[in-house]
Amino acid sequence: MEEAQKKLQALSEEYQTLQTELENIILGRQKLESQQQENRGVQEEFASLDDESNIYKLVGPVLLKQEKSEAVMAVDGRLDFIEKEIKRIETQIQDINNKSDKKRTEIIQLQSQIQQQAAAASASA
Repeated sequence: MEEAQKKLQALSEEYQTLQTELENIILGRQKLESQQQENRGVQEEFASLDDESNIYKLVGPVLLKQEKSEAVMAVDGRLDFIEKEIKRIETQIQDINNKSDKKRTEIIQLQSQIQQQAAAASASA
């Protein structure tokens, strides 16, 4: 009976670890989505500019003049990277949810076994 309690405690700790990991990954995803929105806004701004417009890039404490085509390529590249990262994180979230569901099922089964053992022990006593 005590061995089952220890196993239940270990499973609960593993489940809690998975939940914490999931929370952290979701926070990372939210940051990526925020960056994605910001870059889409920049992309829209670039679309409204003519080819002769001056674009400056902040590098440390200095503003450097940049060609529009370079700036557009940089933003498009960033958006592409962010979208790939979001897809990767979505896969991680799905994997952790699957693992979490399995752990929860194990916990429920073990709790049920412990309750049945306790009922059997009290009935025979």
